[in-house]
Amino acid sequence: MSCDPAGFAGRVIRWQRTHGRNTLPWQNTRDPYRVWLSEIMLQQTQVAAVLGYYERFLTRFPDVQGLAAAPLDDVLAQWSGLGYYSRARNLHACAQQVVQLHGGAFPQTALVLQTLPGIGPSTAAAISSFCFGERAAILDGNVKRVLTRVLGFGEDLASSTNEKQLWCHARALLPARELQENMPRYTQGLMDIGATVCLPRNPGCLICPVQTQCTACAEGRPEAYPVKTRKLKRGAESLWLLHARAENGAVWLQKRPTPGVWAGLYCLPVFASRAALDAALPQPVRGNVREVEPFVHVLTHKDLHLHPIQAMLPAGWSAGEGAWFGAREWPGLGLPAPVRRFLEAV
Repeated sequence: MSCDPAGFAGRVIRWQRTHGRNTLPWQNTRDPYRVWLSEIMLQQTQVAAVLGYYERFLTRFPDVQGLAAAPLDDVLAQWSGLGYYSRARNLHACAQQVVQLHGGAFPQTALVLQTLPGIGPSTAAAISSFCFGERAAILDGNVKRVLTRVLGFGEDLASSTNEKQLWCHARALLPARELQENMPRYTQGLMDIGATVCLPRNPGCLICPVQTQCTACAEGRPEAYPVKTRKLKRGAESLWLLHARAENGAVWLQKRPTPGVWAGLYCLPVFASRAALDAALPQPVRGNVREVEPFVHVLTHKDLHLHPIQAMLPAGWSAGEGAWFGAREWPGLGLPAPVRRFLEAV
């Protein structure tokens, strides 16, 4: 498990300059606010899905001060549909700490950046290397795949000890000179190789800039890396959604509790069973509801089987804390993606 650090870093940097991604809207900037925003949005989300959200978010919150001062509901509304909503809540909390504790300026080292909400070691290193040229290693999922293949690192990454060992290897491979220029290019290069060349299946080894240094390629079995035995167990859950409508077309929405699925978002009332939903309705309404065809919403760890039930309710009706929202009001709220799609469809 040997690799010439200078040679490896040099190949990554040169390749990124000519073949990497250089036109994304969050590139070619050293503004830590924009880089931080992109890094948080790109966690567990594809670039194509982030592009539109990134531009709209910046239009609404052009700087960290504006984001910190905004109500959380406004932030969640801009995030609506992007998923993993804890990222949006942490984003808001992080902006407030940057303003309150750091005078509105992002810290310049990965060590201090990690003290802020929602910023882990890899995200902190990305921000500090892109914006401040710090010699800090990233290790997101794509980069783990690249490095384990290059190094032939076959230890099980389900073990924290083994992951710490891979972190040490990642740091050893970092550029050692001209960091202001090379660290941003190197960091982006690793990301680009992982996203476009060193794919989980059918990797493009023939066009990979570090092919000659790659142990997995020499072995002829790149798909054997990385090794991680602990698999995420998927589950399934059925939920009933009450689509309560008033005569004027308004819908009843309420905020979801924290923690839990869709925490902090506005949502149709959610029930664990059809019986529980029926119990929340006035007796005369129970026999006059419409069952909408159920649909499945896929989360990372479970499948949600959603059963919408439509009912006309009098204006004075309520189901716990919530409010009636008209057709011009609810589109501007932070709604879970499946609920927004359902309301738009009906």
